[in-house]
Amino acid sequence: MGTPEFAIPSLQKVRSSRHRIVGIVTQPDKPRGRGRKLQPSPVKRFALEHGIDHIWQPFSLTDQNFLSDLHKVKADVFVVVAFRVLPDVVFSLPPSGTINVHPSLLPQFRGAAPINWTIINGEKETGVTIIRITRQVDAGGILLQKKVPVYADETAGHLHDRLAALGAELLVQALDQIHQGKANVVPQRDELATPAPKLQKEDCHILFHYPAEQVKNRIHGLSPFPTAFSNFKGERINLYRAKIIKSGAVEGAPGTVVRVNKDELWIACNPGIVSLLEVQKEGKKRMVISEFLLGFSIKQGERLE
Repeated sequence: MGTPEFAIPSLQKVRSSRHRIVGIVTQPDKPRGRGRKLQPSPVKRFALEHGIDHIWQPFSLTDQNFLSDLHKVKADVFVVVAFRVLPDVVFSLPPSGTINVHPSLLPQFRGAAPINWTIINGEKETGVTIIRITRQVDAGGILLQKKVPVYADETAGHLHDRLAALGAELLVQALDQIHQGKANVVPQRDELATPAPKLQKEDCHILFHYPAEQVKNRIHGLSPFPTAFSNFKGERINLYRAKIIKSGAVEGAPGTVVRVNKDELWIACNPGIVSLLEVQKEGKKRMVISEFLLGFSIKQGERLE
């Protein structure tokens, strides 16, 4: 059970393992692109390309026809990777339970956007946790967990790809343990739980009113999606990468351009300075800052808001 690209490495790994996939559950096709044509999810595309016979795309996870079909395939275990919150009637169905691949060191960062919040919060390490699904979201017992470092200046996109690959490896290990009757489930410590809620538009608006390190972390934590942005003279500028130039106090209000030349754009924070490295005008392609400044007029003393 999964929908986005994050689920694909896990799907590939299980498919090439000793375990047999008896069906795929994913989100209904959605309109995308300029023509708004219905497009399948990455997981459905993979299933179609690799001859996986049973594909369900229920609008409701409690639909009786869907539940009847789940009974009929007689799966030993359900695997969830970036899908939806399951009702009890679904996750309790298979005899070996339902397990989930979660990209954080649970109980840290329970919620919809753990990878983003890991970068935004400036964490130095993260990882993947395989849990049994229970009624409380992301709170089930831990089967396996592995830590990895968060690299300096890593974006959420880069970390996403690393954790997707790691999650696939751990998932097959967990399935092997379940098959062998050797799965050891350790309860989470709820008192250590931290949230990772879905990101809203206001979370993405960069006003530079925070220290330079926090500004840089937020830009990287939202890159490439859902994307940090600021406004210049009413025009939205998407921000993808930045680096810290200075951490101490600077002159100028937050958002003020303190230096600009053919390949540098420095912005005052509170305190500190960040240098924008990769940006995008709305409707245009992403560019490194030197390319962007060739066709964009911005002067020292002007402000991003």
